[in-house]
Order: sequence, then C-alpha cells, then structure tokens
Amino acid sequence: MFVRVGGIPHHVAVAGEGPVVVLSAGLGLGWFDWDPVVPLLTPYRTVVRFDRPGHGLSAPAGAPPTAAGEARRITGILDALGLGDRPATVVGHSVAGFHAEAYARLHPGRTTGIVLVDSSVEERAVAPAVPALRTAAARAVGGALGALGVPAAFGPPVRRLAVRVSRTGGGDPAPAELIRAVYGTTRVLRGALLENAHYTAVAAELLALRERRPLPPGAPVTVLAATAGGRRWTARQRDLALTLDARFRAIGPSGHLMMLDRPDAVARAVLESGPPPPGGGAGSGRGQEDRA
Repeated sequence: MFVRVGGIPHHVAVAGEGPVVVLSAGLGLGWFDWDPVVPLLTPYRTVVRFDRPGHGLSAPAGAPPTAAGEARRITGILDALGLGDRPATVVGHSVAGFHAEAYARLHPGRTTGIVLVDSSVEERAVAPAVPALRTAAARAVGGALGALGVPAAFGPPVRRLAVRVSRTGGGDPAPAELIRAVYGTTRVLRGALLENAHYTAVAAELLALRERRPLPPGAPVTVLAATAGGRRWTARQRDLALTLDARFRAIGPSGHLMMLDRPDAVARAVLESGPPPPGGGAGSGRGQEDRA
C-alpha cells in the first residue's frame, strides 16, 4: 500500500498483530530485505516496513534527509496507518540506525524500544559546509547516469553484487523481477545518492541531539554488531552500546546484512524490546553483553 507523508507517496507493508514494530533498512535497500525477519515477528507483533523516498517503491525525495525529518517520517507513517496511538519499537539497519535513535530521542512517548542492526557509527561527525552543493551534486550525478542508461544496465547486477559481499554466505534472495523493477530505475539511484551525500550531516545532527534529548527512560536499547565487520568494527559497536547504555550483542556468523544472514538474532532482539511473546520469557535490559 501507499500512504502520503509530507506530500510524498511512501510504499508501506503491514503484517501481523500485537505491539507495533517499525523496520527501516539501510542505504539503497528496500522493504523486502526484511522478508526473512517478518514471519518470525508477525505472530507477536504488528510489523510495519516502509521505503524512504527514492528507495524501494516510494516516490522520489522532495528534500535532503535530516535526522529530525526521518523521525517525523516514521511518526507520519504510523499516523497515516492509524497506529499513532500505539508506541513502537523502532528497528534501524545501517544508516537507518541514525533515524531510529533520532525517533526515540524526539518522540520518547511513542517509543517502547530501539534495536540498532549493525548501525552506522560516527563518533566525531561535523556538519559539512554548504549542504546545498552536495544536494545539487548528487542530483546532477544521478541525472547524468540516468540519461546514460546506467541504472537499467547496471543497477540490478550491482545490487546483487553488493548483497553478496555484505553477507557471510549466500546471494541475494530477492526475486529477479523485483530487483529489476526497483534497481533498474533512476529514481532509486538518485535516492541513494542523495542520502549518501547527506550522511555526515545526519550523523552530526544526531550527535547534537544526544547532547540535549535523552533516550526515553525504561525503553530498552539493543546494539547488534555483525562479526564479519572485524574487531575494530565490533569495538566501535560496543562503544556505541556503552554510549547509549544499551545491551550489546556480537552476532556471528553475519555480514552487514544481518537481516538476511541472521534473521533469528534480529527477531530475538525485537521481541526482547517489548512484551514477551505468549509462553516466552524474553528479557530486556541495558548495560548487558552477550553473543549469538
């Protein structure tokens, strides 16, 4: 289905029943990249997946991304679905980890938990000067590559390669027709370029939010780190967990696309961030570490 938020049609998928969970994927990814996780959650949770502008099937972005803007996007989607009165666990993968944390800080009353899935980490980001130039450059590059037919020719195989190298095993499980429909378009290329161009600005905005907007008290935070990232990456993820007073888990074997390599670990963390499933005793809490 599609819902309009900020004047832009957003593609949204909703399934299951129970407390609300929002799944947001990383740069250039789509709603279907959560497919292995969803059936593990839907018996116990109402699962909301959405494509950010220029991603998946959503319309192109009208403006560059910001941390606050992405937090508002999540609230807008939940409101449009009639779920605004139900606090949610927000799950952010990669760059969407910035968005999930910003949502929790800006909308604490609407947050029951946060799960960061191999989230982007920037300890000392500084907002770049003249962001309008970055926007113009991203749009110019996207337009030029689109005019040359690059997305149609190379988008799908680049997607397949990116998924393969971001996993510890296996290829891209998404159907070929879906990959062509999404990654063969200039719209998705432009969306990824625009988000990438403003990555540092969003990171810097989040660091500023940490100084003045605390995380909601009592809402569990979990940081999941893919072991394939190496020791230095795992250490940075552990430091992020300490910064957020969060539970930390090193997940292996797993590459960056943990939702494909270890959907069980992602689902477990989500279920522990809210009421336990019937017959289950999933715990939650901060300042803990374990491995899976």
